[in-house]
Amino acid sequence: MSVSALSSTRFTGSISGFLQVASVLGLLLLLVKAVQFYLQRQWLLKAFQQFPSPPFHWFFGHKQFQGDKELQQIMTCVENFPSAFPRWFWGSKAYLIVYDPDYMKVILGRSDPKANGVYRLLAPWIGYGLLLLNGQPWFQHRRMLTPAFHYDILKPYVKNMADSIRLMLDKWEQLAGQDSSIEIFQHISLMTLDTVMKCAFSHNGSVQVDGWCDQAKEGSAAECGRAGKGQEEKTFGFSGHPLTCQSESALILWVSSLPDLHIGLYFRDHLDQIPYTTMCIKEALRLYPPVPGIVRELSTSVTFPDGRSLPKGIQVTLSIYGLHHNPKVWPNPEVFDPSRFAPDSPRHSHSFLPFSGGAR
Repeated sequence: MSVSALSSTRFTGSISGFLQVASVLGLLLLLVKAVQFYLQRQWLLKAFQQFPSPPFHWFFGHKQFQGDKELQQIMTCVENFPSAFPRWFWGSKAYLIVYDPDYMKVILGRSDPKANGVYRLLAPWIGYGLLLLNGQPWFQHRRMLTPAFHYDILKPYVKNMADSIRLMLDKWEQLAGQDSSIEIFQHISLMTLDTVMKCAFSHNGSVQVDGWCDQAKEGSAAECGRAGKGQEEKTFGFSGHPLTCQSESALILWVSSLPDLHIGLYFRDHLDQIPYTTMCIKEALRLYPPVPGIVRELSTSVTFPDGRSLPKGIQVTLSIYGLHHNPKVWPNPEVFDPSRFAPDSPRHSHSFLPFSGGAR
């Protein structure tokens, strides 16, 4: 046999041997993953055995919750399954969705960390502030910020807020004589931005009059004012306006568009009517909570008031939207009814959580 033929045979044999070893290692890895999948699934099934849920696929989970029907399916579960139910995403991944005030009180009274798998996706966008921090760093940041929201600190800003609202209403009075409808979202958005600029950044002008632009790009404040003329008709924020202003504007718009509440009542209330305005705002926050849900990972086992329990390591989703629309907590939950928040109306301490509660 020639040297070249012998070398070719050895090369072919080495390749074949390498492929056999790779195949064996691949099969072993696949077997390990299958065992891990099985054990994790069995652990979750045992942990959730006290909590019934709709039928789900052994691998794909609750496929019926996907797409635009997800919220509708969750609300159906809120009505049919007391307090909580497990939501399966796939074979070895599931959360317990909670929407009962007693359950909420138990979880929010603990110091369980935020679920990293959910919140870490937000880190590149908003950084590690109060929303993402846990434990002692969260308390330190909260302690530093708390004085800034004291009533005595906020009182001087009332005049700035009133000036911004008054300017917006003056513009509406001018437009009211025209035979056309008024798109109020852009006006409310600019009013919100105007208030934030005055209160948070001591801005002397008014973006409702001067418009809004990036002075660094426009070159000067004067040019910015001129450039802002005519830009007022653009819908707010979705270019160059802070996200905070967008959410605040949306809340004001929701409040102002709900039944039984007029713009004039909201912005030009008499002192004896302010409690009703507060009731309307709270009812709007109940219907449209700005924080629809939060996720915690249990650092220790927990037992709920009804005797059901969960082990350490389970991820729990506190569905604030589900809580606020739970018919066992709020009768006729889809109806806008400010009387729910009348001063003499009794309710559970954790039945209304528009901004969550406890350590965030």
